[in-house]
Amino acid sequence: MIISFGVENWMSFRDKTTFVMTASKERQHGDRVPQVRKYQTRVLPIAAIYGGNASGKTNLFKALNFAKSLVVKGTPPDSMIAVEGFRLDSDDFDRASRFSFELLIGEEIYDFSFAVTRKSVVEEKMVRVSSASEKVLYSRRDGKPNFDSFLDKDQFLHFAFKGTRSNQLLLNNSVSQGINTFRPVYDWFKDTLELVAPDSRFATFEQFFDVDHPLYSIMNEMLPALDTGIAHLGGEDISFDNIPLPDSVKFRLQEDVNEGESVRLLAETLNERFMVTRKNGELLAKKLITFHPRKDGTEAKFEMRHESDGSQRIIDLLPAFLDLSVEGSNKVYVIDELDRSLHTLLTRKLLSMYLETCTEETRSQLLLTTHDVLLMDQQLLRRDEMWVVERDATGASTLRPISDFKDVRYDKDIRKSYLQGRMGGIPHIAPQRLKKMILAVCEDKRGD
Repeated sequence: MIISFGVENWMSFRDKTTFVMTASKERQHGDRVPQVRKYQTRVLPIAAIYGGNASGKTNLFKALNFAKSLVVKGTPPDSMIAVEGFRLDSDDFDRASRFSFELLIGEEIYDFSFAVTRKSVVEEKMVRVSSASEKVLYSRRDGKPNFDSFLDKDQFLHFAFKGTRSNQLLLNNSVSQGINTFRPVYDWFKDTLELVAPDSRFATFEQFFDVDHPLYSIMNEMLPALDTGIAHLGGEDISFDNIPLPDSVKFRLQEDVNEGESVRLLAETLNERFMVTRKNGELLAKKLITFHPRKDGTEAKFEMRHESDGSQRIIDLLPAFLDLSVEGSNKVYVIDELDRSLHTLLTRKLLSMYLETCTEETRSQLLLTTHDVLLMDQQLLRRDEMWVVERDATGASTLRPISDFKDVRYDKDIRKSYLQGRMGGIPHIAPQRLKKMILAVCEDKRGD
């Protein structure tokens, strides 16, 4: 779980900004807030981030995406780090961008932070936090390491550090060298943190193919309940040669897919999803299709491209929400523009479905950005689970939880206060200026 996430000099976030997921003292919906007894703290299972267009909501999503990529994939040799500093101050663009994470992994808390420029990693630090103290596992500054006294004896660790390029995190290189000392943090970024963009069409849809998958029946029961018009989904066998993908992609699949392995594919032009598996040396393909009920009790087969954008969005998101809700899940999903193409009642139902599964023992987490103010409801979310991003006159973004606003009581209509601009995070529209511009255009056209 994310306990906190900090960012500085990243895109519109010029100053240090910290996003905190520890629960405040309020008691509302307290029975579904996870407790970490070892550290005597509570961590929120959900956070909704609001803000006007270009306020910086998506920039937070991009910051997490950048950090995950730098940890898991690293940076190619002799390449610049793809960091994006604040551009509106001339002296900020070349300043190091800083990222910090406080993470609950298993029952341990780790602090991991780094600072980078386009040329190099300036700082990097990992701390393991116990209930009474902190242990610095390693720190890196100005190209020099400082390991914990026990780890300092590991000569191979020193060897791995010497082999770490200036544009590469030690965390990334140590794991690639087979060192597992810091692997829990690496695996959290690789396997636990899941990022879903607004146009994402590459969800883990293979569960819809496998009738033996534990989530297969649940997902197919939920699709008609969510008013999609879909009875269920399934897989249709097709020839690998008939998949509408470039020959270069097919050739690479022939080379890369090993026996027993499966890969997901998306034909973007047709918006169709495929699963390719190698079995007995041959590549076998299935295509995801939908079935709709007819009046006579039979079913009609539909291609995925025939489904509405909203139905496709539900199909993409449903595996994520079930992944979050399954007992024992430790997944952390970050979904940008959750409400895209969804009716507000459907969005609310998905959130309610997840929150109903949350208990004091929950270890999954959902962060989302949205414009849907109907979700700004204290019957659904706590005040400390709702955040507002605001862009000031200098173009810099700030971030505040609604619980910081003293006049927002548990029985107050938050939507009204938000839309009236009392908490920021709404578009700053200049109606008189727009009116003058429209009138000027109309005059010009009449003159023509």
